[in-house]
Amino acid sequence: MKFFLSFVCLLILNGNLTSAQTKENTIPDTATTRAIDTSGMALDQEKPGLIDESNVIVPRDERFNFSLVRILRGLLGMLVLIGLAWLFSSNRGAINWRVVFIGIAIQLILAIGILWIPPVQVFFEIVGKLFVKILDFTYAGTEFLFKSTESGIIEKPLLNFAITILPTIIFFSALTSVLFYFGIIQFVVYGMAWALSRVLRISGAESLSVAGNIFLGQTESPFMIKAYLEKMNRSEMLLVMSGGMATLAGGVLAVYISVLGGTDPVQRLMFAKHLLAASVMAAPGVIVVSKILVPQTEDISKVMKIPKEQIGKNVLDAISRGTGEGLRLAVNVAAMLLVFLAFIEMVNFIFLKIGDWTNLNEAITNITNGQYEKLSLEFILGYTFAPLMWLVGVAAEDITLVGRLLGEKIILTEFIGYMSLADLKAAGSFAESKSIIMATYILCGFANFASIGIQIGGIGSLAPGQRVLLSQFGMRALLAGTLASLLSATIIGMLLG
Repeated sequence: MKFFLSFVCLLILNGNLTSAQTKENTIPDTATTRAIDTSGMALDQEKPGLIDESNVIVPRDERFNFSLVRILRGLLGMLVLIGLAWLFSSNRGAINWRVVFIGIAIQLILAIGILWIPPVQVFFEIVGKLFVKILDFTYAGTEFLFKSTESGIIEKPLLNFAITILPTIIFFSALTSVLFYFGIIQFVVYGMAWALSRVLRISGAESLSVAGNIFLGQTESPFMIKAYLEKMNRSEMLLVMSGGMATLAGGVLAVYISVLGGTDPVQRLMFAKHLLAASVMAAPGVIVVSKILVPQTEDISKVMKIPKEQIGKNVLDAISRGTGEGLRLAVNVAAMLLVFLAFIEMVNFIFLKIGDWTNLNEAITNITNGQYEKLSLEFILGYTFAPLMWLVGVAAEDITLVGRLLGEKIILTEFIGYMSLADLKAAGSFAESKSIIMATYILCGFANFASIGIQIGGIGSLAPGQRVLLSQFGMRALLAGTLASLLSATIIGMLLG
């Protein structure tokens, strides 16, 4: 069966390998955009908003142009991020700086490979095209449910987030369950975990959890190491939590490919590669930050053993269970977006009235040259995080926009952040396309306040004896996940021209 699945993957790649390579990276002449249609068909219409393909095409390939100022600025940003972690360290004298330097070196090597080394680029392109193709497969089921009986296609009024994006979560969850049932995910995770354990000197259980988070969610990955959770020390437990905060699960990663890339095959592939790279680069990055925050001072076990438990009694049962989990996740995402967007609107209404009473709205419009027209949550978040965005290498003209996105990710969720990024990208708000790429890395991960509760509940149910430690480490894990994503974005920004 594993051979059969591998053969299917090869067929997918063979049919899709050159589809995105024939398209030139040009800027469209028309102001109209294409509505999302996950079948790959485009319908010309006016921009409706958040999930539209941008009229600004981000360059797919970047060449290195040496700039001493950019490199020094990047190094300064990395130093500041490491310094922040050191500042909040529980035992500064016990920090293993060898682990720190090796982890950052791995991130640098990954970034260089992703940007310029052909074999590495080919690998990420192949995996990216698999994700893109999965989006096309999802459309078959979506079309059956929502197509018109007269025209045989999904009509324009139904081309919205709920119909074109959420089904991806359901299908990808079912697919993940099948891959887990056949042991494919465990095999890949074990290989990555073995490498992380040997190079960065972390325990076997830690490495399994961090590697698993690249593919699974922040509560699903610890399930693979539930036998070790109760016995973990403080440093190990923080890394388990931080790893979940710094990476993205495969299901939502596929969604963000669709949200940011639209229907353009070049854009989809480009964002697939960068989202995958962001999640992979976050693994060594979060190990670095976590081991600075709470250094390892106790003996650790290098034993790595993934439990033999399977999801479901057979493949059909695995599909059924995965579908149910995906449905619950999709409904949760929809409800979360409805509530959070409503709260944002309510808070902004209050800020608007305050701005009217104090004449701040007019002052903000003048100070920001029209970038912000009123006192709002977006304005406050943007200017709060703007200095940090400058330090990590974001263009000066875009620091308030990217700062706003980081604030939305932390206070709300990365889902809100990515949707705002898609909206700003579609509106052509960014002065430099590099800012869009860096924002993609900055938003990578589940580092937000809601995730603290999710981890306390999820991991705490697997290891009740660790609940107190989980609650104590919630904010540290959030900090570690955020710094790890910023570290990846700084390295990418330093290397991109």
